Amino acid sequence: MAELNTGDGGGKKGGKVRSKKQNSKVDLTAMVDLAFLLITFFMLTTTLSKPQSMSLGLPDKDPKDDSVDMKVDENRTMTVMMGADDKLVFYMGLLNNPIAGPKDLPYGREGIRAELIKRKKEVLAYSTAKGKPDQGMIVIIKPSKKSNYKNVIDILDEMAISNIPTYTIVNDFSPEETKLLEGKQE
Repeated sequence: MAELNTGDGGGKKGGKVRSKKQNSKVDLTAMVDLAFLLITFFMLTTTLSKPQSMSLGLPDKDPKDDSVDMKVDENRTMTVMMGADDKLVFYMGLLNNPIAGPKDLPYGREGIRAELIKRKKEVLAYSTAKGKPDQGMIVIIKPSKKSNYKNVIDILDEMAISNIPTYTIVNDFSPEETKLLEGKQE
């Protein structure tokens, strides 16, 4: 790798005997070449980290006027409303005749995630009893104008963790839902 070159200290014969001073030089050319080869090798063979993204199904840009509203069984729907200060209110079914809730829940494992998993099992049992086991739970996510972006991402993460394939984000609140959400925040 490196080569040690030593020069002659003196050249005269005779006279006083002095210790020879050796002039030492290290030739690092080969080591520098090797270092650049290794840097180039690792730069070319390393894969850069790929950004992680969430897949979202977005509606068409040109909605057709002939779209038909689809009736969904209220026993399969869960509505999650998000307000200011990390407030989360859910109810199952219709608001005027709820199956469960309305109830405040925290974000995370002990809150909304536990409720999603519990309700998902109930909907699966309900669908199986009706003879349609392939129908799952539908979650309607309603962020208010006071909710923040972090809360929307948190609830989308909870949908992925809880393995809820059918959910939608809607931003229209009925007056009853607005009163409910504001009443829970006071």
